[in-house]
Amino acid sequence: MNMFRFSSALAFAVTAGSVALAQVQTVNTATGAIKVENVAGGLEHPWGMAFLPDGRMLVTELPGDLVIVSPDGTVSPPIQGTPEVFAQGQGGLMDVALDPDFAENQRVYLSFAQPGDGNTAGTALGHGRLVDDRIEDFEVIFEQEPKVDGGNHFGNRIIFSPQGQIYLALGERFKFEPAQDLSSHLGTIVRLNQDGSIPQDNPFVGQENAKDAIWSYGHRNIEAAAIHPDTGDLWVAEMGPMGGDELNPIMSGANYGWPVVSWGQHYSGEPIPDPPSQPDFADAVHHWTPVISPSGMIFYDGSLFPEWQGDAFIGGLSSRELVRVELDSAEFVSEERIPLGARIREVEQGPDGAIYVLTDQSDGNVWRISPLE
Repeated sequence: MNMFRFSSALAFAVTAGSVALAQVQTVNTATGAIKVENVAGGLEHPWGMAFLPDGRMLVTELPGDLVIVSPDGTVSPPIQGTPEVFAQGQGGLMDVALDPDFAENQRVYLSFAQPGDGNTAGTALGHGRLVDDRIEDFEVIFEQEPKVDGGNHFGNRIIFSPQGQIYLALGERFKFEPAQDLSSHLGTIVRLNQDGSIPQDNPFVGQENAKDAIWSYGHRNIEAAAIHPDTGDLWVAEMGPMGGDELNPIMSGANYGWPVVSWGQHYSGEPIPDPPSQPDFADAVHHWTPVISPSGMIFYDGSLFPEWQGDAFIGGLSSRELVRVELDSAEFVSEERIPLGARIREVEQGPDGAIYVLTDQSDGNVWRISPLE
């Protein structure tokens, strides 16, 4: 657990790819200048963020802690009652989300890399109640099967549908072929009821040699997902290999092709057939080469940036930027790169209409993005 914390009202300046502290950083965008302010620092690889009704933020740290960040930048001690995690490689305590009825039930959902036998691990989802700033009665409601070795590609975004079901985006654990195997959760998006039971209208319910929880498959690693505000559909930005990050609307029962097809190539340089070569697979509406390494995603609907309403915002880890994507229904229109000078792990819209991001660093930050007054 982290014993020492740093919080500050200072902000940052982008200087040649590094992050330095300053009062306020101004960044020019296609629709006007914005300011980026530091809310809090001293976070150890912050990963997920959710706003509480009182304006405070629950923030996960990858090594295993859950903390509360106040609007003034105060960071709480680690919250008690969180699960044991597999804190190796890309694994740890990852996403956090509030139950849609949080005001009544105080329920908080956490997804994490769950340790298994023989140094194996898999993604898991659980929930507990936030009572007096601690988690009570935490219960695991879903476990990815099978657990495998290695520390890569856990996925881990939690998204609630407008009807209240849970989408949990998973990775294929860097195992490739299991993403095409419906008897495995690897490389899938699963859809669950809030208690972890399986909705009976899931596409593979009752199908022999298929996991009932699966909603879509053929995915590589998804750490960015959001619900489109107009259609209620799930969208994801998915990490490709060497090239070929993808933006996809997710359809029930669809196969997105990994590792048979990709807009990228293997790290060895070995080519992978492009998606149009096999039209039975669902293809991306947009793809990125070089990659942005997408993590964290929202569709903006706030009042601070009326010109951005309906646009998707996606965090870029390797690109060190916030990517704004304009869509027309399910069609890609344009994108804008907003340089931030740090690996962006998570993106959320605050109750004040500002955009908040987490920086993926050992001394990570919460940053607030708002119009330049």
